[in-house]
Amino acid sequence: MFTGIIECTTQVHGLDYEKKNLCITFKNPFSDGIKINQSISHNGVCFTIIDVKKKTYSVIVSEETLRCTNLNVLKMKDEVNLERSMKINERFNGHIVQGHVDTTAKVLDIERKNGSWLFSFKSKKNLSGLAVEKGSIAVNGISLTIIKCTQHIFNVSIIPYTYEKTNLQFIKIGDFVNIEYDILGKYVRDYMNSNSKLYTI
Repeated sequence: MFTGIIECTTQVHGLDYEKKNLCITFKNPFSDGIKINQSISHNGVCFTIIDVKKKTYSVIVSEETLRCTNLNVLKMKDEVNLERSMKINERFNGHIVQGHVDTTAKVLDIERKNGSWLFSFKSKKNLSGLAVEKGSIAVNGISLTIIKCTQHIFNVSIIPYTYEKTNLQFIKIGDFVNIEYDILGKYVRDYMNSNSKLYTI
């Protein structure tokens, strides 16, 4: 489990297809080391490390994950957000992020305003029941607060620290980001849908 507080970014070092799966090699930015079988969130997608070298490590991306995330457009030297799994004795600084991306969203607008950046995204899926104003959402693995949303469009405000410490600084209008809705909202919507007759007036 993750909290959406990005530790750092790293660059794509290698892209090798193995049948329909993709093996991605990343530069290792962690000075305290990582190991095989460790879980790390990459742009909000949880992966298990399968190989560790002196300066790099590798993960395998399945065909399904490639289909529903923005990892299918990664290029060499692209920057990716990283977060290692949460330690049980640490503060919970973001919100519950599972590393299970729900969909992607297109960047509609980026505006600099009062020292921050306003990002507008259009989700491929209907946001009704999944996103609310002042609620949490994970964008490329970053825990963010929604400031405005409609059925398909939502806006977030990015402070300079988050902008400079994540790959949001490299994103352009027209790019796609990974989206994970708040798990609590997903449970509530599923419960309401399964008991819809009880709430029909």
